[in-house]
Amino acid sequence: MSPEELEIEKRKKLTRLATQGKFIDYVRYFFKEMYGRKFVVNRHHDQICELLARVLKGEVTKAMINIAPRYAKTELAVKNFISHGLALNPSAKFIHLSYSDDLALDNSEGVKAIVEHEKFQEIFPEVVIKKDSRSKKKWYTTEGGGVYATSAAGQVTGFGAGQVDRDEDDVELTSELDSFLVDTGINVHFGGALIIDDPIKPEDADSETRRERVNNRYDSTIKNRVNSRKTPIIIIMQRLHEHDLCGYLLENEPGEWEVLSLPCIEFDENGEEKALWPMKHTLEELKKMRDENPMVFERQYMQNPTPAGGYLYGKPWKLHHGIDSLPIVNWSIRKNYTDTADLGTDYLCSIDYLETKTAMYVLDVSYTQAGMEITEPMVAKQVLRSQLDLVRIESNNGGRGFARNVEAQVRLGGNKQMRFEWFHQSQNKHVRIFTNGATVQNLIVFPHDWQARWPKFAKHVREYMAAGDNAHDDAPDALTGMVEYFGKDQPGSIQRLGQFLK
Repeated sequence: MSPEELEIEKRKKLTRLATQGKFIDYVRYFFKEMYGRKFVVNRHHDQICELLARVLKGEVTKAMINIAPRYAKTELAVKNFISHGLALNPSAKFIHLSYSDDLALDNSEGVKAIVEHEKFQEIFPEVVIKKDSRSKKKWYTTEGGGVYATSAAGQVTGFGAGQVDRDEDDVELTSELDSFLVDTGINVHFGGALIIDDPIKPEDADSETRRERVNNRYDSTIKNRVNSRKTPIIIIMQRLHEHDLCGYLLENEPGEWEVLSLPCIEFDENGEEKALWPMKHTLEELKKMRDENPMVFERQYMQNPTPAGGYLYGKPWKLHHGIDSLPIVNWSIRKNYTDTADLGTDYLCSIDYLETKTAMYVLDVSYTQAGMEITEPMVAKQVLRSQLDLVRIESNNGGRGFARNVEAQVRLGGNKQMRFEWFHQSQNKHVRIFTNGATVQNLIVFPHDWQARWPKFAKHVREYMAAGDNAHDDAPDALTGMVEYFGKDQPGSIQRLGQFLK
C-alpha cells in the first residue's frame, strides 16, 4: 500500500473512531457531508446529544425530550440517532413512530439517505442495506438490523425494536477497533431502540378521545414491541396537553423516565429572560409569539401543558403533618361533609375533617363510584373511626335515605352521640365551586400524603379547570360545601385530636 493510501486509511480510521466515540461529533460530521454546511451547535443540541449518548451507552432506557418544533429534535433524535446506532452495530433494530405515516416514512428515508451516503459507506462499509429491502416502511441491513417506520396508530407486526438479551460472555468483538471502543465506554453492541416522535398532532391534543387512543395504544401495543427490557424507548415531542403521552406516562410510570425539558425562554443567573436558541427565535420574537397565543406558546414552546384557562386551585395546598403541626386551639368540632352520587358517572365524596376557628384539617376521605350497598357501610365505618360530632349529608337524589341508613349503622356500631343532618342543595354547583375556589384553598388543610392516600380524589381536585367543562366535579363540590358551613356549628372537644392525625 502506497504512503498516500496508508494516509487515506489512517484518516478513515480516525474519522470512524471520532464519530463512533462521540455522538455530537457524528452529527456535525455527517450533517456537513449531507447538506454542505456546518451544524451550528447550540447548548440545547449539546443537552440532547448528551442524553442520547447515555442511551447509547445503556445508562438510560426511558427518555423524554420535550422541545419546540423546528429545533432540530428530529434531525438529532431520529435521523442521526438511528444511523449512528447502525454505525455502532449493523444488526441494531429500530422502530420509529410518529402521528402520521408520511412523517414517519420521511424520517425513515432520511436515515437511509445518511446510511447510503458515500462518506458513510466509506467509513462504515459493513452497514449495507439489503438490495431487496427498498421500502421506506420497513428495510433491513445485511446483518439483520433495520428500521420499521409507521404512524403511532398504525400496525407494527413482524418486527421488534432492539435485540434479545445475550450473555455478555458470548458477545464477540470483531476487530481491534471494537475492542478499543469498548474499553473507552462505547457500546458497539447497541441493539436498537423504539423512537416516538410527535405521537399526536397539535390540533388533536384537546380531543380526549384522540389523546386516549394514543395513550391506550402505547399500553396495549407499542411498549410491547421491544425485544428486551433493556431496549430503550425514546419519546421526542412538544408538550400539547397535561394528558398527552408524556403526561400520561409521567403519571402512570413515576420515576421511570428521564426527562429533558427545554423551554424556549430561559432565565439567566440574574433572573432575566433569555432565548434558548437566538439563531432560531430571538427573545423579542418569542415574546411576540407569547402575546399572540399564550396557550399555544405555553404548551409548545415552554413545555408547560396547562389547560387553556388554568386550574381553579392554582396555589399550593396547605398541608398538616399530624398533631405537632397544628396550632394550639381552645376548641374544635369534628365533622363530615358527604355529597352522594347523583348520576351513574358521579362519585360519592365523603370527607371527615376537624374544624377550628381558623381552618379545616382533613382527616379521611371516601371517593368512589360504587353503589350504595357498598358506600353506606363504608361511610359508616369511616365516621366511626374518626369519632365525629356532626355528619352532614346532601339529600338530593336519595341522599336522605343514604343518611338514614348510615346513621342506623353508626348506632348499631355503638355511637349514640353523633349528630346527622341532611339538606337539599338548590344552588348552581358550578357557580358555587368557582366563587369559593380561593376560600377552599385558604381554609382547607390536607394531610401531607393526601395525593398518595386518595389518588383519584386528588387528581380530580388538582385538575379542576377554572374555565370550561369538567368531567368530574364531585370532589370540588364537597370541598366547597365544607367552606359554606365553616363557622356555623357549635364546637365540640379536642381531647382526642392526636389519634385522628396519626
